[in-house]
Amino acid sequence: MSSVSSDRDRARLEWELQNKEYLGLLMDLQRREPFLQRFTTWGDVLAFMRGGTSRDAGKDEVLRPILAAHAADQDHRWRTILLAFFWPGLRSIQSQKRYWDKNDPDELWQRLFWAFHRSICRVDLARRRDRLAQWIYNATLHHLHDEYRRDWIRGEREPATDLEDLIELAGVVEGIDLETIDLRDAHARKVCRLREHLDAGRITKADFLLLLATRLYGQPIAEFARGAGLKAETVKKRRQRAEAAIRLSDKGLE
Repeated sequence: MSSVSSDRDRARLEWELQNKEYLGLLMDLQRREPFLQRFTTWGDVLAFMRGGTSRDAGKDEVLRPILAAHAADQDHRWRTILLAFFWPGLRSIQSQKRYWDKNDPDELWQRLFWAFHRSICRVDLARRRDRLAQWIYNATLHHLHDEYRRDWIRGEREPATDLEDLIELAGVVEGIDLETIDLRDAHARKVCRLREHLDAGRITKADFLLLLATRLYGQPIAEFARGAGLKAETVKKRRQRAEAAIRLSDKGLE
């Protein structure tokens, strides 16, 4: 993703938050969360979230009710809001780790996006009481590294890691509440089954990400298509073809 297109996507994302439907979400939260009553628009919230450090207690006061609302209803608008919050952090990861996918920066960004998506879907608010922004950032980097590590192992071409990277990765692992990453649940098994189809060549990487997003994480096709720069009908047909290929193998994911 070029810096020009990234800036354009970021501006479009922040413009979307100005819509009345998003303002309505903020007003609903403010009725339950006194801390949020200081903000007039999502632009004000963005400015607050992008100031200071990830350890600021006030950021937990913003993130906690949003993450709780997203866990309750899976409304894609909460994910849009969270993406706007973390956009600079994601761009920072993309820049730092660009050597993980030198030949395809768009693939790096797409994998990074879904690593972030997975992270916000897996925050356990009952266990994670504070420093939510730092946890999400660390978890995103952790999931992204795991994604590429599988490729490196399969291709026996894992790049050399210098001392600074080893220190950074050690810090990331230390910062993650590993108890929240439970790979035994039904959702994780479905992800593993999808990956088996990918590894067997029944579906492509693009198909895998599409099914992961729209079937397992519940992202609307229209939203996925908009983010990928495709027509919704094109995406729908592609998903149908991928699922047909899976059904030929094991009768699908049900």
